[in-house]
This record gives sequence, C-alpha cells and structure tokens, in this order.
Amino acid sequence: MLTFVFVCLSVSVTGLHAFTVTVANPSVKVKENEGVDLKCSYSADFGSSPRVEWKFRDHKGSQTLVYFDNQPTGKYVGRITKYEGGIRFNKVTRADTGNYDCEVSGNTGYDEKTIRLTVLVPPSKPVSRIPTSVTTGSNAVLTCFDVDGSPPSTYIWYKDNTPLPVDPTKFPNFKNLTYKLNSNTGNLEFASVSKLDTGSYFCEANNGEGVPQRGDAVRMEVRDLNVGGIVAGVIVALLAVGLLLFGLWYAKKKGYLPKKAESKTKQQAVYTQPRTDDMDDGDGEFRQKSSFVV
Repeated sequence: MLTFVFVCLSVSVTGLHAFTVTVANPSVKVKENEGVDLKCSYSADFGSSPRVEWKFRDHKGSQTLVYFDNQPTGKYVGRITKYEGGIRFNKVTRADTGNYDCEVSGNTGYDEKTIRLTVLVPPSKPVSRIPTSVTTGSNAVLTCFDVDGSPPSTYIWYKDNTPLPVDPTKFPNFKNLTYKLNSNTGNLEFASVSKLDTGSYFCEANNGEGVPQRGDAVRMEVRDLNVGGIVAGVIVALLAVGLLLFGLWYAKKKGYLPKKAESKTKQQAVYTQPRTDDMDDGDGEFRQKSSFVV
C-alpha cells in the first residue's frame, strides 16, 4: 500500500507519462525478392521530435544498425525507406530474416518493440549422407539437410519408397525396426542395425513453401561380421611375423648381420723398482734380480 502511494505521488510531482511504442504486426512474413513494410508508431508523450532508431538481430544474436541518425546505414542504403509510422524494404533477401527492434526515445521517455521478419524461401534439394555398407549390430546415422529453406525445413525419411514414421513402435509394419528419427534435424539413427534395415533410403525436405524436395536414394547394405576373414587375417599376420623372425635368425647364423665390436683388453706395463740388494751383492758385482714385468 505504501509503495502504491509513493508511486502515485511521484507521478503527480514529476509529471511522468506512459510512453508507448506500438507495432501493427509483431510477426511479418514475405516471399523473397518482394517488398514489405515494418510498421511502428509511438504516442505523442515522447515530445515533438523523438529519436527513432531501427536495429536488426539475426539468428546468431549479432546486431546491426538499420536506421540511425535519421538515415539508413551501411548495406541498407538504397534498400529501405523511412516514413512516418515505419520502414519499407523495396526488396528482401533470405539474409533479412530476423528480429527488427523499433526504438523511440525523447526528452521525456523511451520505449521499444520488436518485429519478427521471416523471408519465405522454398527448400532446395537436401544434402544427405547415407552409408552404403554397415556391420550387423553397429551404429549407423543417416543425415539430411536443406541449406536454403526459410523457415527451416522439416524432414521425412523413406525406405524402399515408403515413408518412415517418427515413432515406429506405434505402427505394426514398423514395430521390428529400432531407429530414431528427428524430423527437425533430419537425422535417422540406428543404434544397432540388423538385416531388416537393409534397403534404399532417401529424405524429403519441406517448409510449406514451394514443392517439397527429395534427396538422392542410396542403398544401405547390412552385412554380418566376417569372422572367417578376421581369422584369416590373423593367421597371415602371424605367418608374416614368423617369416621375419626366421629371416633374422638365418641371416645372423650366416654372418650377414654386423657383429658387435669386441672390446680389446689393453696390456699395461708394470715397472718394478729394483732393490738395492739386487744391484750390489757386496763384492761390487752387479746382479739383476728384478726385471720389467709385462
């Protein structure tokens, strides 16, 4: 109650008003290469000459000025016209899809509103990736993507020209198939493929604009693990290792391999100092009793 009274008193003292920006249509759709109006009006409470700006935000969140300082900016020069109550594109492209913020500010207030513009583009032929051969029990992912469709396309997968339901467990003819189909991303995933999954696959992209587009059909074969081939490969590998070891042994035996350098023991000369008694036996005659020992 006290808060309400305080707000009322503040409004009566400062003279604050409700500043309102209004858009005629918050979601606008238009075909590519056609013109379109984004309508935005505001109340007189902003004053006689309010500041009007337009900003664009794409799907990544990147923001660009469209109309600033009473004129179009950058790439919008020559493409848009500002008039009392909105802006007009003379021709739109798919890159113009996104959010447009109409911002109005004056000496006495500020407000903004957003208009979502969707440029309609039919889907193109989707790009798909389908493995041609997979092993029983392995994981397999089939992908499908349409690069042009706006709004984004949804996807249907076909096996042998029969559309696959999103939930196979609800249909008797598909209850034995264990796949997951995401119609928004276009992924068809088999957690563990079986022989029943062998077939010809293709995807279809559709966004409600133009004619749905289909990708090329590719046959996916599911094969059993080749145990015999694996065993044969192991045997061949063991034989190759055995032949290599035998070759090394034979080459060593025949002396074809270089021998390790043998260290030679160096002989050292040892000199023994002759004793005095060996040189003189007392009668003045020299007798050698010690010698060099090698």
